[in-house]
Amino acid sequence: MNHSTPQVAPAVLTFAQLLSSTRRGARLARLLTAEQLREWPVSHGVTERAEQIVAELAANAALHGRVGSRLFRLTLALDTTAGLLRIAVTDARGECLPLPPADDVTSLDAESGRGLLLVTVLADRWGVEPYPPGGKTVWAECDWEGPGSGNAH
Repeated sequence: MNHSTPQVAPAVLTFAQLLSSTRRGARLARLLTAEQLREWPVSHGVTERAEQIVAELAANAALHGRVGSRLFRLTLALDTTAGLLRIAVTDARGECLPLPPADDVTSLDAESGRGLLLVTVLADRWGVEPYPPGGKTVWAECDWEGPGSGNAH
């Protein structure tokens, strides 16, 4: 008798990649995100938001989180049950914490410093947590609606 066990799709899909703390590494993070999210059951709109969020967080990791030749880590986690995409970028500079964007409209004229403002607008939530022994993880979450998610309307 041949019994087969039904295969259940995992509730959380994950992707992680170490990348060089350079502009090239940041650009590659965005490209890898786009490629991975096209393979997962994520809408085009969430994919576009996630690409921008990754671009900003990875650029910050390469610019502000770089320590020598140490790498940064990009992690994507898609919880298909909760309808949640979590983006996390971990770098080696735990003492260099991102600040919430200023409400000052004049900062819009600055040549830099708007990355976290974009993250705030594009993500449903974001934050930072320590990554021992000396790093940090900046994360952002995007709610999505898909089959099996608790967010379908």
